[in-house]
Amino acid sequence: MTKRHAVVAGAGIGGLAAAIALHRRGWHVTVCERAPEPPTTGAGIGLAPNALRALDAIGVDAARAAGSAVPTTMGLRRAQGQWLTRATTADMASRYGMAPIAVPRPAFTAALAATLPPETIRHGTAVTGVDDAAGRPTVRTAAGPDLPADLVVAADGIHSPLRRAYFPAHRGLRYIGETAWRTIVDAPDLRIPAMSETWGRGERFGVTPLSDGRFYLYATAVVPAGTRSADPRAELRQRFGSWHDPIPALLDRVSRLDPAAVLQNDLYDLAAPLPALHHGRIAWLGDAAHAMAPNLGQGGCQAIEDAVVLAHLLPAGDSGDGNDSGDDRTSRDGRDRGDGAAGTDSVPAALAAYTAARRDRTDAVRVRARRMGRLGALRNPLVVAARDLAVRATPTRLALRGMDDLFNGFRLPR
Repeated sequence: MTKRHAVVAGAGIGGLAAAIALHRRGWHVTVCERAPEPPTTGAGIGLAPNALRALDAIGVDAARAAGSAVPTTMGLRRAQGQWLTRATTADMASRYGMAPIAVPRPAFTAALAATLPPETIRHGTAVTGVDDAAGRPTVRTAAGPDLPADLVVAADGIHSPLRRAYFPAHRGLRYIGETAWRTIVDAPDLRIPAMSETWGRGERFGVTPLSDGRFYLYATAVVPAGTRSADPRAELRQRFGSWHDPIPALLDRVSRLDPAAVLQNDLYDLAAPLPALHHGRIAWLGDAAHAMAPNLGQGGCQAIEDAVVLAHLLPAGDSGDGNDSGDDRTSRDGRDRGDGAAGTDSVPAALAAYTAARRDRTDAVRVRARRMGRLGALRNPLVVAARDLAVRATPTRLALRGMDDLFNGFRLPR
């Protein structure tokens, strides 16, 4: 019996989640990753309750796989240190059944990769194109040889070559007006219990405790695209060194890092939604499908949701002869997939269902993240004061209620 073959372009969090979900649906999976080796440095990632539920649906326990840090409180602060809004872990767990966790991104991707069969991931193998995407796709790679596939998952990132190739008329990316710095520091002696983001005037600074005792730090500033300083450590000190504790102490640790350990990226999102999240037998997910600003911490979370929903809607990979003969219409949960009579082509139909299930939700999150970023990027002193007053006047229960559609929004389609 021939298994269906899926080729995943990209070994980021979304691509690896898709590979795991498809593998557990019985597909043979090949992951092509342009980077020559797995990442060993990088930033952290927060996994919100919606992402944790999606991972649970494919049997991945993120906390067990990569460890987790659950801070005592989470919220927004002013540059002088006053809390604008704050929720406890108990508040979050009570409302959503679990609290968000934070993990080092390299450790998390390594844990995901470790659940896949050996040789699944091919590093140093960039996907350069897909031939006959609407028929029987052949995936071309820079490393060769070409790979025949029943499904191609485009998880090739924010600058997705496959997105540009198949949606050439799309407006593409839009610079949101901010640059971002990210790094990880060791500071166990500071005993920081809170996950916080501090808003100033056109600048923000975030502190996230990680599972290994380190801290993921990020900062943003409103600047023209391409703005760079000679030393990002000095730039961070100049911008944020006078902000509230423990930011100055954390910046002391940043100053001891190699400058290359401080990542800087201008922030972009997709200027408009894609007309569809699929074309023929190609499905887009994560940043390739709906690049969004990081203001809600939902970029990776939505990529995980995409991956799990996509695999859920596809036919099982080990129940046919690889020719979509239509004899695989029953899913693992016993529900009819609606593939129709024998001889119908179930994969494209499943991808159309994937677009229907995911496009509206992901675009709503993309737009909401953009709007949240505009609030954080305000610079006029009077407007900033009014913003802070409004946030501070909002009761915690109402602030949490505003996150319900995000944190409780993950559903597997029927």
